[in-house]
Amino acid sequence: MASRTRRHGAPNGAGGAARRRRLPMRLLLPSLILVALMAMLMLRGYVHSEILADHRIQPEASADRVPEKILEGGPVIDTRSGRTTSLRIPDHRLVLTFDDGPDPKWTPKVLDVLKKHHAHAVFFVTGTMTSRYPALVRRMVDEGHEVGLHTFNHPDLSFQSKKRIDWELSQNQLALAGAAGIRTSLFRPPYSSFADAMDDKSWPVTQYIGKRGYITVVNNTDSEDWRKPGVDAIIRQATPKGGKGAIVLMHDSGGDRHQTVQALDRFLPEMKKKGYDFRNLTEALDAPSAHTPVAGVELAKGQAWTFLVQASDEITDVLVVGLAIIGVLVFARFGLMLLLSVFHARRTRRPDFSWGAPVTEPVSVLVPAYNEAKCIEATVRSLMRSEHPIEVLVIDDGSSDGTARIVEDMGLPNVRVVRQANAGKPAALNRGVANARHHLIVMMDGDTVFEPGTVRELVQPFGDPRVGAVAGNAKVGNKDSLIGAWQHIEYVMGFNLDRRMYDVLGCMPTIPGAVGAFRRSALKGVGGMSDDTLAEDTDVTMALHRDGWRVVYAENARAWTEAPESVQQLWSQRYRWSYGTMQAIWKHRRSVVERGPSGRFGRVGLPFVSLFMVVAPLLAPLIDVFLLYGLVFGPTEKTVLAWLGVLAIQLICAAYAFRLDREKMTHLISLPLQQVLYRQLMYVVLLQSWITALTGGRLRWQKLRRTGVVGSAPETVPAARTNAGADRRPVA
Repeated sequence: MASRTRRHGAPNGAGGAARRRRLPMRLLLPSLILVALMAMLMLRGYVHSEILADHRIQPEASADRVPEKILEGGPVIDTRSGRTTSLRIPDHRLVLTFDDGPDPKWTPKVLDVLKKHHAHAVFFVTGTMTSRYPALVRRMVDEGHEVGLHTFNHPDLSFQSKKRIDWELSQNQLALAGAAGIRTSLFRPPYSSFADAMDDKSWPVTQYIGKRGYITVVNNTDSEDWRKPGVDAIIRQATPKGGKGAIVLMHDSGGDRHQTVQALDRFLPEMKKKGYDFRNLTEALDAPSAHTPVAGVELAKGQAWTFLVQASDEITDVLVVGLAIIGVLVFARFGLMLLLSVFHARRTRRPDFSWGAPVTEPVSVLVPAYNEAKCIEATVRSLMRSEHPIEVLVIDDGSSDGTARIVEDMGLPNVRVVRQANAGKPAALNRGVANARHHLIVMMDGDTVFEPGTVRELVQPFGDPRVGAVAGNAKVGNKDSLIGAWQHIEYVMGFNLDRRMYDVLGCMPTIPGAVGAFRRSALKGVGGMSDDTLAEDTDVTMALHRDGWRVVYAENARAWTEAPESVQQLWSQRYRWSYGTMQAIWKHRRSVVERGPSGRFGRVGLPFVSLFMVVAPLLAPLIDVFLLYGLVFGPTEKTVLAWLGVLAIQLICAAYAFRLDREKMTHLISLPLQQVLYRQLMYVVLLQSWITALTGGRLRWQKLRRTGVVGSAPETVPAARTNAGADRRPVA
């Protein structure tokens, strides 16, 4: 994964407008992938639609308009070209017909028995099953059987429009062309019976079918195998009387057909001994084959259709595996977060807990700033209220809006401005470290405000000499908008519960740029802030782990930052975060095979971070994808209950996180909507990051537009505990 230099920003104007125009293009490829996956799922759901059994009882209807010769005629009805004729099967000839297939389990068994006894039959196949199992239809044709249409997804055509009938026939033919390269002129309506059962609702359909060039085939001998009455009963009911010819109705799909297969294996030799021949329909009638080869565009369309259906099945199988994986990961992550967060909170909030001797030495606070004129004054003034002795260094990284001048005009003690040409945030931070007077370094963003006790709380863990860096508690200051509220939930639940978990596991992935502290010696040992990645905070944190330092979380070191207020700004920020994290993981990949602290992090922390920060979020939207799939294709109630169950677990975790951070629960009202909309945006961002990484695309750092809405630290409840003797409350 190529590294990219990160800049604090670029001049506004044409460049910003160009970026705004490019945002839809960034969305295009991930959106196309999402649409393609949804299309595959919808296709899969459609061709897997439920097929009802052929024994459905229809309400009685009159037969006044049905010609007498049809009611009293044979099971083969020809209404093509205005004809109204019917045909019977000659004596001692049997046409076995099988409906509703092909079935992957029972159709091969039926074909094996027919082949064993050298018999032919007619298979009336549905488009859905043909699309899913084309190889079985090819086998039918190759072994000399005849294939007829049974509609695409088995509706009762008596209650359908002509447009729907045409669609059912054309889609059925399309699937047949793709499966076997043929068209057929044979058709059997779903839920049909004997010719004398034709009524005023089904007869118009039969006439219309004839006008479309099809021969309608019903039956005059019903084995009633769908009832599963037993092998003897099936044989008895399938046997015609007095040596008459017949079309026998059986099924090779729609349920357990083991009785049908066993009955067939006995029925064929017994009837052959009685002088019967088993032929397909056109053979029995001494007529030309009902099959017509297809070629050209028609064949290509059919093959494309069956290919897409097969692909949809395979993709769905992969997605189902992914859903199972994400289910395990989601529950494992939630379980770990809750368990380890409770452990972390109880440990750090014990009355006797201490990082070591209280840290009272002065601290250097670094504020890298690029065009932060709207925010920088509030940021610096919040530091002036610090309860811990500090010096403040504002490193102006080539701002063009007078950021440095604003700070200088404030004339505050212990505040220095260091100017440099625009070189990027890592360079600005390294410049600040070089100019800092003190051993402990606090870093913050130019749009962030600290509470009076933040610096004090942030540096107390350095009482433990093993601690090289400390992550503070970054919080959203502008949470009144919907996007802000969603990010507020994410910060409190995701980031801070995660940090408690990672603290306990010893693999904290990121010191947030908004609020973090470092030992100067630890930074020097890893070469300072690097510009190898777009996430220098993650990069340096991983480097510190590999160098043997502990990285911990200080929950009471709160900082209030301005979160993006538009989808475009949010996209830019998270895209950079995601891609930068992937770069950092790739940069430190060799730690997996190294020894010592680096190896421990590489074999424990790096896989853990990769799994929960890069892989799991990519699969998480499958929960919502299958929610939509279940709502459309069922089972709807179980699908909704499962989704609500996952949401309830998330709500429990969020409520616990809000309680730990002493936040108002009212913001959790928007959690369901966040899961439906916000999570999808984060998924597309991560997917785009993956695409950028895999294709080697370049990603430039883009500065967010600040509004200065976070003017001061909001009023908060007292901290749970501090090393300086504040109120100590164990977690409930």
